[in-house]
Amino acid sequence: MIGQPTRQKQREKRNKEREQREMEGENEKGRVCVTGGTGFIASWLIMKLLQHGYSVNATIRSHPGSKKDISYITNLPGASEKLQIFNADLSEPHSFEPALEGCIGVFHVAHPVDFEAREPEETVTRRSVEGTLAILKACLNSKTVKRVVYTSSASAVVFNDKDEDMKDESSWSDVEFIRSLGSFAGPYMISKTETERAALEFAEKHGLDLVTLLPSFVVGPFLCPFLPGSVQMALTMIKGIQDQYQNLMNTSMVHVDDVASAHIFLLHYPNAKGRYNCSSNTITINEMSEFLSAKYPQLPIPTTESLSGIQGYRTPGLSSKKLLDTGFVFKHGLDEMFDGAVQCCKEKGFL
Repeated sequence: MIGQPTRQKQREKRNKEREQREMEGENEKGRVCVTGGTGFIASWLIMKLLQHGYSVNATIRSHPGSKKDISYITNLPGASEKLQIFNADLSEPHSFEPALEGCIGVFHVAHPVDFEAREPEETVTRRSVEGTLAILKACLNSKTVKRVVYTSSASAVVFNDKDEDMKDESSWSDVEFIRSLGSFAGPYMISKTETERAALEFAEKHGLDLVTLLPSFVVGPFLCPFLPGSVQMALTMIKGIQDQYQNLMNTSMVHVDDVASAHIFLLHYPNAKGRYNCSSNTITINEMSEFLSAKYPQLPIPTTESLSGIQGYRTPGLSSKKLLDTGFVFKHGLDEMFDGAVQCCKEKGFL
C-alpha cells in the first residue's frame, strides 16, 4: 500500500515532464538543411522550422574579408539550441556536404542572383546547375535524406509563346522567349528554368525523392536586413518607381509565410511528386492601383487613368490547383502581403 502513492507521484511527474517538453517544443522532429540561409525565403523558412521543433543546419555564403551579420537568424527563438550554421558556396559544391550530415530533409533554396549582369548568363546558369546537381548527389549518398524540396520559381513556368491566361505545372518557360523579352532579370529566369529541369531529370534518373516548389512574387514582411527584390517590385507604385510599372501588367503573388509553410508541407506530404506552383493571388496593374489607393489613401498611388499608356508583357497567371488539391491552404491574402511589407520597410528604413 505504501508503494501506490509513490508510483502515482512518479507517473504524475513523468506526465508533467512530457507536457513540459511538448510545450517547449522539445519533441524532436529531425534535422533538416536549408541552403542559402540568409535569403528572404530561406530565413523565414528557418524561423518556421524552428517554431515547428526541427533542428536546422543552415548554409551561408561567406564573403572573404568581411564578416556577414547573420544575427537575424542566429537570434531567432530556439536558434541557440537547434540551429547550426555552415559556410558553403555553389561555386564549391562539395562545401555543402558537412551541412547535409544526419539530415532527413533538405530545402535547397540557395541560388545565384545577379540583377546587375556582372556575370554572363552562362556563368550564372552553370554555377547554379552544377552546384545543385552536386548537392543532390550528396543527398543521394547521405543515406539519411528522405526528400529534397527545391525552391524554383514561377519564372520557370510562365514565359513562353503559348497563349494561355493561366499556367499549370505542365508549362515550362522557353529560354529563347525569355531572352527576347530583354528583361534585366533574364539570366535569373533562365538559370532557374535550367536548374529545375536538371534537378528533376537527375532525381528521375537516380531515384531521388525530390519535389520542386515554384512561388510567384513573394511578398510580405522579411527578416533579412536588405530589401528583397520581389518586395521592392510589389511596392513599385508605393515607391513611385515609374520605369518599373511595365512589369506590373499582371502580377501573381504569394505571402512569404505561405511559401515557407508550403515547403514544410511538401517535405512530409506522402504523395508529393514533381512540380508545385505556389501562388495565392493574381492582380492586374489597374486592380493594383485601385487596391492600393483604397488601402493607402494618404499615399500618391498612380491612378488607373495615369497608367493607361503603360505597355509591358502581360505575364500569365499561375495556377496552384495541384498544391491545393493536396489539402494545403493559403492563409494570407493581399492585405497581409502589403501590410507586412510596408510595415517592415518602414521599420528598416526602406520607406
